[in-house]
Amino acid sequence: MKVTWQGVYPALTTKFTKDGRLDQDFFERSVNAQLKAGIDGLILAGSLGEASSLTEDEKCALVKYAVQLVDGQIPVVLNIAEQTTRSAVKQAEDAQAWGASGIMMLPPMRYKATDDETVAYFSTVADSTDLPIMIYNNPIDYKIDVTLDMLEELSRHDNIQAIKESSRDVTNITKLINRFGNRFKILSGVDTLALENLVLGADGWVAGLGCAFPEETVAIYRLVLANRIKEAVEIYRWFFPLLELDVSPQLVQNIKLAEAQTGLGTEYMREPRLPLSGQERERVLKIINDGIANRPTLPEYLELEKLEIY
Repeated sequence: MKVTWQGVYPALTTKFTKDGRLDQDFFERSVNAQLKAGIDGLILAGSLGEASSLTEDEKCALVKYAVQLVDGQIPVVLNIAEQTTRSAVKQAEDAQAWGASGIMMLPPMRYKATDDETVAYFSTVADSTDLPIMIYNNPIDYKIDVTLDMLEELSRHDNIQAIKESSRDVTNITKLINRFGNRFKILSGVDTLALENLVLGADGWVAGLGCAFPEETVAIYRLVLANRIKEAVEIYRWFFPLLELDVSPQLVQNIKLAEAQTGLGTEYMREPRLPLSGQERERVLKIINDGIANRPTLPEYLELEKLEIY
């Protein structure tokens, strides 16, 4: 399945049962809701998917079941977040064997690699696989900034095709386009900057709150692409208090609570994470329930003609 790196790619949460097993029923419900909403690809085992808590067998099961569920309609992308180059290469090999269409890659985990080490890490994995790759740049949370100069070096790898831009600096969209033109697809990785990034020329949105509100997420993307900016802004303003739940150390807890309220998941997660409690739970729950109570009426966004703004 070809990965275009355009459109809405939700970073799915991993669904667990009360006793800590993978929850196939809620996973299927979630994937089906995303497909119905019109998403363009799925990302599994990302930060929101509690990647560090998953075993290799569980990652394998998630990828294979997702591939089965989507049945060739959209690509399935596996996130790679490893501590060593060797394990990242192995994960890329596994992803391809399991049926993934592409991979998203974070820089080396835990060790703060130098620029040269980071480029070598990405390059070695790119040389080891035929799968298309999206580099995940998130210097706020992962302390390594994949700079323009580093991307210049990485551009020699044809299968490094996209960048998930999560630096929280909207000017990076313009800097990337000015430097590289259309060499890389750019996907916004921060929910609270998604509309701004799309208007500035980003090709897509790796969505967090889209796990719980897939229709609204896709509607915003399609409206921007059709140059119906005012309508997109109206939905985005309603969505914004919810989107702020994505930029939090407790984003997994926040978004799983939102999924539970919209019927697309549960709050079960892997320790040391615990569900929200006390005043913080009440605060987040109010934001979610206020959003649900005031959900906007969406236009027929699935029928929109996709126009290029730039």
